[in-house]
Amino acid sequence: MSQESKVPTYDELMWPALVAMKALGGSATHEELLEKAIELGNIPESVQNIMHTERQTKISYNLAWAKTYLGKAGALENPSHGVWAITQKGKALTEEEVSQIPAEVRKQYKLEKEKKPKDHKEEPYLQPETKTWKDELLTILTNQIKPDAFERLAQRILRESGFVKVEVTGRSGDGGIDGVGVLRLALLSFQVYFQCKKYKGSVSAGAIRDFRGAMVGRTDKGLFITTGTFTAEAKKEATRDGAPAIDLIDGDLLCDLLKNLKLGVATRIVEEISIDSEWFSNI
Repeated sequence: MSQESKVPTYDELMWPALVAMKALGGSATHEELLEKAIELGNIPESVQNIMHTERQTKISYNLAWAKTYLGKAGALENPSHGVWAITQKGKALTEEEVSQIPAEVRKQYKLEKEKKPKDHKEEPYLQPETKTWKDELLTILTNQIKPDAFERLAQRILRESGFVKVEVTGRSGDGGIDGVGVLRLALLSFQVYFQCKKYKGSVSAGAIRDFRGAMVGRTDKGLFITTGTFTAEAKKEATRDGAPAIDLIDGDLLCDLLKNLKLGVATRIVEEISIDSEWFSNI
């Protein structure tokens, strides 16, 4: 059996998604839900690392579909951007009832489609993910710029974020340390070593351990920047008790940083004009 075939399908993830949602207190972001489902299902890193696209793992993609079906069935709702919540119906569903949801949703979609006029423009069915500006940006960062340019980009991000004395070292045999900077906070300052790697997949716990090993005796502060994602085990390793904590910046957060710092990403406000006809009638 190939590793890809071991990735749970969307329908196999629907019940674990509800269980995970309950364990998280009834609401969660996609990443929180994914991490909890992986934990509860004891899904190995090798399966977590299988990619669907350059930005998204296969298991994350399948979970997005699972949430979409659960949403269509009324078991989950998406009341605010990026946060999902379980409904009273979702709390009451049994595992057997959840297994019937895909067929029920497809049947409902078929009935709705038959009721629509022939000239009705069909909407994409159950589309959980669409291409975004982040996908475009990560494609550029991953495929178009060289590793040394990515290191310089990380240096610029740290400087723009308040770091001083930011140096890119990039020495071979240095345990993956790409640079060092100093973060000043009021009367205190911290030396921070950073590693910045272009990944199309997920960073494993082993990479975090190696980076921490290179930091030992130098500093207690580390920062790992990647265009990819971090496995659940990598996130746990980064905050493991008794070990120096390592802050993680994945591709999604990296895009947000570039947007907020206005580094290669520009936002435009579209002006909307409306006419108040009553105002003119009262002249």
